[in-house]
Formats: sequence, C-alpha cells, structure tokens
Amino acid sequence: MEIKVVDIEFPKDCNVILGTSHFIKSVEDIYEAMVNSVPGIKFGLAFCEASGERLVRVEGTDEELKRIAAENMLKLGCGHTFLIVMKGAYPINVLNAIKAVPEVCTIHAATANPLQVIVAETGQGKGIMGVIDGFKPQGVEDEEGVKWRKDLLRKLGYKR
Repeated sequence: MEIKVVDIEFPKDCNVILGTSHFIKSVEDIYEAMVNSVPGIKFGLAFCEASGERLVRVEGTDEELKRIAAENMLKLGCGHTFLIVMKGAYPINVLNAIKAVPEVCTIHAATANPLQVIVAETGQGKGIMGVIDGFKPQGVEDEEGVKWRKDLLRKLGYKR
C-alpha cells in the first residue's frame, strides 16, 4: 500500500465540498440539492465511479467550475467520491441538503482553505484516509478574539 498527499486546487474565491457517496445517481441528486438550496448558484460537481466504466461524471451550472472539479477528481482518483467547487455561496448554504441526499455517505471537508487529501492506494484502487483542511492553530483565542468572532458572524448575517 502506498500513501499519498493530493492537493485539491481551486480558485481563491471558491469553496469546495469533498465527500463519499455510493451510486451514480448521486450526480443528479447532488445537482438538484445544490440548485434547490441556492437558486442561481455557480458550481461544478465531479464524481468518480468505482465500477463499470469508472469514469469521472460531471455536472454543474458553470463550465469552468465543472472543469476544475473534474481535473481534481481525475488526480484524486478515489472511487465513489465527489467534489463540488462552488462560487458565490458557502457550504453552510447547501450542506444539510447534500447530507440529506440518500446516496451521500460522508462529508470529508467543506472549506475555502487550502485542502490536502491523504490517499491510500492498493492494487485495487484508491481511498480517502483523511483530509488536511487549512493550517494548524497558532494559539487559543483571547477576549479580543472572541469579540472578533462574534462581530464577524453578525457582519455576515448569521447572528443578530
């Protein structure tokens, strides 16, 4: 078995969601979850088949984001995994809908941070062992940090 680190590459103004699902039907169902959660959302979705033709299946509303998702999934190559690259919306807007898709098994990451995927490769194929989302902490928040966090949530409209 070989362990590799795969960098997920996406534009700085985008967020990504990486997950595992179990059926080709996921592609259309995740697409519907996205557009029903945020009308007009811009995203690309790519799904790696684990059997049959073993293709990367692609959907979305934006050709460039579809291309970015597909290129990342070809590089990642883990069966039954999907990647959403989204712009103009945030994972918090769509995660509950995606998790409610019957085929979705796991969400590994939902982030705008640099994302690395730890992949195990055997003679059979590849699988996600874990993810590295962003960077390690530099300390513990103080009162000023608490104030900044609370102010940010209000500025973004998530709290009153």
